[in-house]
Amino acid sequence: MPGLVLLDLGAERMLKEILNNDWVAGSKNYTICLYTNNLGAIPDTATTSSFTEAVGGGYVSKTITNGSWTVGTAALRQGDYAKLTWTFTGTLTGPQTIYGYYIKDSDGVSHWAQQLDTPMTPANNGDPLSITPAFALSKGIPV
Repeated sequence: MPGLVLLDLGAERMLKEILNNDWVAGSKNYTICLYTNNLGAIPDTATTSSFTEAVGGGYVSKTITNGSWTVGTAALRQGDYAKLTWTFTGTLTGPQTIYGYYIKDSDGVSHWAQQLDTPMTPANNGDPLSITPAFALSKGIPV
């Protein structure tokens, strides 16, 4: 997938969470949502309202549970979440093509987003889309 984009408001929120233990009331979990508007390169100034969330076709957003990430300590300082799969029941009722995903907190503030390598248009009952959310804070150690 193209590179992950840390969104400005999300970066501010994450700094408060990490450095001040200032979490949104009621939850430390995130929600992953699929978006259907073609933004091209995602601007870091994007906000939740910049994304059109998928609708219909059996789509529902998914919870990303805090504490369930695998964090690497080798060459790349990256957190990986278990692969998530959406199985569609048919076409979407809004815009038909999925271009990527965004992650938001329980206040609805989007923290980061990523485009799919290839946009996906669910058409049939059983069409799957799998994403393994990742978040890197390092470009890695040169080999």
